[in-house]
Amino acid sequence: MGPYDMPSSSDCFVTATKLFEILVTDLAAPAAGKLPHHELEELLEERGRDLLRQLFQDHLDLRERREQEAVERQRPRVIGSDGLLRPRLERGHERLLTTVFGTVTVNRCAWRCLEATNVHPADAMLSLPKGRHSHGLARLAVLEATRVSYDAAREAIGRRCGPVLGKRRLAGLLINAARDIDSFYDAQVVEPCTASTVLVLSVDGKGIVMRPEALREATRQAALKRQHTFRTRLAAGEKSARKRMATLGAVYDTEPAPRRPHDVIAPPGGRGGDYVPRPGPVARAKWLCASVVHDAEHVVGQVFAHAEARDPGHRRCWVVLVDGAQHQLDLVQAEARLRGVDVHIVIDIVHVLEYLWTASWCFHHAGDQGAEDWVATHALAVLNGNAVEVADAIQAQAGQAELSAEQRRGADVCVRYLRTKAEFLRYDQALVVGWPIATGIIEGAARHLIADRLDIGGARWGLDDAEAVLKLRTVAANGDLGAYWKHHLAEEHQRLYPTYDQARYTLTA
Repeated sequence: MGPYDMPSSSDCFVTATKLFEILVTDLAAPAAGKLPHHELEELLEERGRDLLRQLFQDHLDLRERREQEAVERQRPRVIGSDGLLRPRLERGHERLLTTVFGTVTVNRCAWRCLEATNVHPADAMLSLPKGRHSHGLARLAVLEATRVSYDAAREAIGRRCGPVLGKRRLAGLLINAARDIDSFYDAQVVEPCTASTVLVLSVDGKGIVMRPEALREATRQAALKRQHTFRTRLAAGEKSARKRMATLGAVYDTEPAPRRPHDVIAPPGGRGGDYVPRPGPVARAKWLCASVVHDAEHVVGQVFAHAEARDPGHRRCWVVLVDGAQHQLDLVQAEARLRGVDVHIVIDIVHVLEYLWTASWCFHHAGDQGAEDWVATHALAVLNGNAVEVADAIQAQAGQAELSAEQRRGADVCVRYLRTKAEFLRYDQALVVGWPIATGIIEGAARHLIADRLDIGGARWGLDDAEAVLKLRTVAANGDLGAYWKHHLAEEHQRLYPTYDQARYTLTA
């Protein structure tokens, strides 16, 4: 048979063409003219998905035919990534591929030799995944399952694609999708800033309810030994020992915005009607990272590494915002010493206000409006750099009131906090030079990344899928999901289909 006798490529799409013609005929029929628009939508959605699946299948069949024709014309020399020649050809090897349109069959040629795995060149050309589910379906799973629960995500995918995905496989797709996030950010080039731009770093932690096997060993042992007061609920002060701490980090740039204490806290009685508070610093180029697998030390290292990528010469002013937890302070100071960078640590003013409010109830009854003025007076003093003097005043007031140890407990806690953290409460200096003094960025990130998804009612997480969802949500919050997905697909292709030269180079390196 000569080349002019070969069937045209369009012949492979006969089935899809017939489906399209049937659909057009049905839409043109008088019965369709009586359908309301929502039934037309349902008809086109269901029949249209079948048509697209058939087009996908017909195209794969065309590729199969072209591959066989190419083999007949010239037998190729196929060498696997192990360097072994595959001289034996077998046709008709098939595998299933589940796509966003439905499941299709991929038929291709296999090249074989003894004691070696088969090589399918068509798989590399199509960049097929290791499993059954396509990269398009995996991306849809990422988009859905990082927003809502697995059950809701599976239902949403089923409405669009049909019954193509189970709950366990959905979690597996997310775990695989998140595997290249660290390498993506390691290769990212950060846009530099001027030396006057403040570089702000912040870290925080938030617990995630885990399944027992995913807890850290100390927490798991505590859960086994813990005896609760009540059988059906926790008593005041009792912990469930069901959470594993996730650590979050943030880095962002901001221009200095000098302020005064009255711009942050209104004085007792409120501000005057014509007084306009000066605006605070505005965050830009925000970058987030998070992990529940790694400990806080690892995440702090990631934060400093990203900050150093923004300012490799340490020419800018580095400000670290924390909530005052001692282990965070120790980790930040240790990382700063390791990298030889001077950092200015500032404790979140909101946490200080919480301690002041706790102390205020030692001297005011519930609902007393005087508590607000009491807090405002002491908060303004703290903002003026007088944290130790405020601690002395609260301690003296507690002594004069002759409160019992139980009654003055809140005041004593506040006094200890102000004295032990005084070196990080120099808000007078921070306001003059225009630094941020609140951890709103990282607090908001904790609510968005964890509370909105991983802390939904009834959720109990395994370690791998919790890490995957957390990191994928972080990438999305950074606005990098599109760029990351291209990087992930390129890395996945190299893992699944390495060339012989590539494998040899990798081993040599």
